[in-house]
Amino acid sequence: MSSTAKGLALASVVLIGVLGCDRASHKGENKPVPQPLANLAAQEPPTRAGKGDLTPQEVFERRIMPLFKSPNPSSCVQCHLAGVDLKNYILSSHENTFLSLRDQGLIDLDKPEESKILKLIAMREEDKKGADLIHEKVRQAEYEAFAAWIKASCQDRELRAAPPLKPDQLAQPPRPQEVIRHGRKDRLLESFEKTIWAQRFRCTHCHLPGEAENLKLVTEHGGRMNWLKREGAEATLNYLVASRLVNTKQPERSMLLRKPLMDGVEHGGGKKMLPGDGGYKAFRTWLEDYAATVGDKYRRGADLPREVVRPAPFSSEIWLQFVETPPAWGDRLLVVAIYRWESRTKAWEPGPIAVSDRQVWDKGRLWQNSLTLLAAEGSGRAGQWERGKPSLPPGRYLLKVFVDVEERLRRDWQADLGEEAFVGQIEIESNWPPGYGAMTVIDAGRLRR
Repeated sequence: MSSTAKGLALASVVLIGVLGCDRASHKGENKPVPQPLANLAAQEPPTRAGKGDLTPQEVFERRIMPLFKSPNPSSCVQCHLAGVDLKNYILSSHENTFLSLRDQGLIDLDKPEESKILKLIAMREEDKKGADLIHEKVRQAEYEAFAAWIKASCQDRELRAAPPLKPDQLAQPPRPQEVIRHGRKDRLLESFEKTIWAQRFRCTHCHLPGEAENLKLVTEHGGRMNWLKREGAEATLNYLVASRLVNTKQPERSMLLRKPLMDGVEHGGGKKMLPGDGGYKAFRTWLEDYAATVGDKYRRGADLPREVVRPAPFSSEIWLQFVETPPAWGDRLLVVAIYRWESRTKAWEPGPIAVSDRQVWDKGRLWQNSLTLLAAEGSGRAGQWERGKPSLPPGRYLLKVFVDVEERLRRDWQADLGEEAFVGQIEIESNWPPGYGAMTVIDAGRLRR
């Protein structure tokens, strides 16, 4: 691949990289973490210390089997979208269930109250209210039942010393650990933040509560305009998955995509996406993954989406315009990748510092759009833009322009435009002033291949 094609691949606007209970939560709020359960342990019934106490078998039949036979999902669903349920760890017999858990390292024979299965049951999302109180009641019943049964069973010396089960006799989820981890809700939120939430600037003007245009639209069309939430990514995600904007049966037909595409439906904000552009890639990548996850379509680790590490995007108020665009570019997707000159190394930076993509206006023979700035996550540049207003320093820049004249991305939305779509480049000196009225204007005729 040429350096030009590689540059465009790096210049994708969207971060489309996609990342079980035993996995540490990523940085953020309201993530599942183990909680103290000393109060539950204090409520555990006594094991067979006296004549009237229940045997481990009796505890299993009275407290574990009802969980196994229940048609209701376990508390696992609070943190997992699919792939695992507490029932997956229960067999029809007391002895085999105990041995299966023991053989998988889920029971601590010497400290039964510290058994891993209890820690997994205890994991929850913090500071949740409403419907999650139901999960809490279910979790408490599960924990108390397993804690009492494990404690009683660990006192059975013969059972403790029994030979291990054969591998095919173990009770475990039907999906491998990597698939179970992928189905965690915190992982879903993480991928949402790196895809749809990272592209929200395309939609905030009309769909974020409190914006000037939004106030007018809500008056006309009601609260359904407010699919973006000021409370943040998690609140927006929760709203979307409960709405009709997401189609888990046909994710590519989700209204969240069809509206900005104007695909058979009206959109008051006009056409905001084209198939295969940065926003489309971000939205569809997440929609496809979410649909496959909740539909339990991932059977093996190899089925999971490939993890891709891309720069973090930052919306800006810097505008760029190309005038006198050729007729062949009309109504086609134009992508521009912008590289900064590094005076210290006397070379162009290897990756673009900014990108932008939008449809060329055929009648006006022009293209214009705001720039999305890019920086490696955790870099000094990213930190600077996170703390303040994203901007480009004055200086020398190289602009590489690609146009999807053959509409390749309509046929393959996941593709990157390469050498075949490269229409030219230009070096400029610019101060990159912010604001629509101060955009940097370039005659498309000055581009050179």
